[in-house]
Amino acid sequence: MPPLPSRLTAAAPLLFVLLWSTGFIGAKFGLPYAEPLTFLSTRYVLVITLMSLLALATRARWPTDWRQFMHIGVTGLLVHATYLGGVFVAIHRGLPAGVTALVVGMQPLLTALGAGWLLGERVAARQWAGLALGFAGVTLVVSNKLTVGSGSAGELGWMLAPALAALAGITVGTLYQKRFCPSFDLRTGSVVQFVPSLLLTAFVASRSETMQIDWTEDFVFALLWLVLVLSLGAISLLNLLIRSGSAVNVASLFYLTPPTTALMAWLLFGETLTGLALVGMIVAVAGVWLARKT
Repeated sequence: MPPLPSRLTAAAPLLFVLLWSTGFIGAKFGLPYAEPLTFLSTRYVLVITLMSLLALATRARWPTDWRQFMHIGVTGLLVHATYLGGVFVAIHRGLPAGVTALVVGMQPLLTALGAGWLLGERVAARQWAGLALGFAGVTLVVSNKLTVGSGSAGELGWMLAPALAALAGITVGTLYQKRFCPSFDLRTGSVVQFVPSLLLTAFVASRSETMQIDWTEDFVFALLWLVLVLSLGAISLLNLLIRSGSAVNVASLFYLTPPTTALMAWLLFGETLTGLALVGMIVAVAGVWLARKT
């Protein structure tokens, strides 16, 4: 694909954060009308259809060998099937969108660890300090959820488990893509990413969900928003950012996602966080900022 104009390139990081944050809100809108993996399977079908038509119409170049197909497909399973599946299941189980965003927003801290191991990027002392500070912030928010909620520790774990799986998926997926397939055509590459994600997600949905959808106006709006804005817009921006920047620098953008999502959730759904949770969020954001390389 041709390079982006310089102004769009400069605005891409902040635009990505804004669009990425709306994914949690879109999930919150649509999940009352469809189970999480059924919702995602429907989303993937639409994305594959649209991107296949675009790739054919523009004669986009497909991967040239089976190794490239495999690497791009693996990133899809990690970034889409694992990450999105975990986020949707966590919100469906009752974890607030803002807290879900905060948990997966710890990706930059884990990426700083993995970048040294997989990509040979040195992790400085200040990044280790940021890692500890970030996890301290997550602990404050999660402990607040346990304290103010009516559920038990087991119920909290039930809600948190898929969010933690999502965190692992987006972290490993970013590192894997940066190492094995940093550059590919976004039109055909999206198809290669989403096809295995659809197969896995639909299979699990068929075994664990009723696969019934209530086609309300709110659900259709949420579905179209997630397809057009998230899967076509934000994911394409993420792929471009991974292509042009270091793994740690790209991942550091995710530190802006939790406060942005929390603000949106407060405006749209009335989700609130206590003073302790707000302090935890600030501590977590400070930790990720400290973990960034300068």
